[in-house]
Amino acid sequence: MRNLEEDENGVEEEEFQKKEKRKGKHDKPKPWDDDPNIDHWKVEKFDPSWNEGGMLEVSSFSTLFPQYREKYLQEAWPTVKSALKQYGIACELNLVEGSMTVSTTRKTRDPYIIVKARDLIRLLSRSVSAPQAIKILDDEMQCDIIKISGLVRNKERFVKRRQHLVGPNSATLKALEILTGCYILVQGNTVAAMGSFKGLKQIRRIVEECMLNKMHPVYNIKVLMMKKELEKNPELAQENWDRFLPKFKKKNVKQKKFNSKQKKEYTPFPPPQQPSKIDIQLETGEYFLSNKRKSAKIWQEKREKQAEKTAENKRKREEAFIPPKEPVNLVDKSEDANNNVADITKSLKKKTEKLGKRKSEENLNAETYIMGSSEHASGKKSKKQRSSA
Repeated sequence: MRNLEEDENGVEEEEFQKKEKRKGKHDKPKPWDDDPNIDHWKVEKFDPSWNEGGMLEVSSFSTLFPQYREKYLQEAWPTVKSALKQYGIACELNLVEGSMTVSTTRKTRDPYIIVKARDLIRLLSRSVSAPQAIKILDDEMQCDIIKISGLVRNKERFVKRRQHLVGPNSATLKALEILTGCYILVQGNTVAAMGSFKGLKQIRRIVEECMLNKMHPVYNIKVLMMKKELEKNPELAQENWDRFLPKFKKKNVKQKKFNSKQKKEYTPFPPPQQPSKIDIQLETGEYFLSNKRKSAKIWQEKREKQAEKTAENKRKREEAFIPPKEPVNLVDKSEDANNNVADITKSLKKKTEKLGKRKSEENLNAETYIMGSSEHASGKKSKKQRSSA
């Protein structure tokens, strides 16, 4: 028995050793791992000589587009077709079904270009312009279509939060595009973004935080601006930036609810019983009247109500024919008015006096004026003669 147990243990140890050997099979160091001349993050441009045989199977993708995009796609389809033809991709626009299809051909060499073509038709269906969407065919350009409709249930709240993302005059959207280096388009229930992987990751986080009401995009813009400034400093490249970044706390200010209903005072006794219809008739004496008199009374009340209603309607109709009251010029009998009148009379008197003087001067006779002047001169001469004598 012992021998059997030892043999079994030996077999298990050998199997375990074999498993351990296999575990590090592909983790061996490569000669190009530590080569400083090789940039491992660089995406090299595809060379058709790498795949001269082409594709073995036909791969195709199709997507639907909304009806309002039909006219634009019909106009822009030749440019899209010519752009895809360079990479050996066939494309088809079906206006009956409302779909776009891309597929590989015998001329296709790059195996990943079909995925890029699929992203292209997806962007076109989400209202991205054709010249912008064609840029996705570059190896360095990536795209992400973020669905935001399922994040908020209430329609009004969804529209308001989506507007926060766009901002006044698209200012918030432009700021995000500059800071992340990505193209962003908010259309309907989706947000289409194009750029690098790093920028797309930031945009997805900002969009989701905005739609879930976790953080306003303006605060995220402030954080991105701070990070951009910290990147310029080489001393802080290997340090944690949390101490420099602002921390925003969400504050829910609860509004006081004013109770319009006033609390009634508590009484252990129940409220008094309301009088019934028969009780009211007994009080008024109507209960003891005959059916004829009751009907006559009801008829009389009805007639009175009708008379009041007709009189009111007549009054309303006659209002249209009543002429409006003319404005009466009220004479101001105050002291200020009397003073003004007195000032006016004084000024008029002065003016008349001046006019009288002017007229008297004009009516002077020329002969009398000459005579008067000669007499005046002779008088002066006699004075001189007297002085000389």
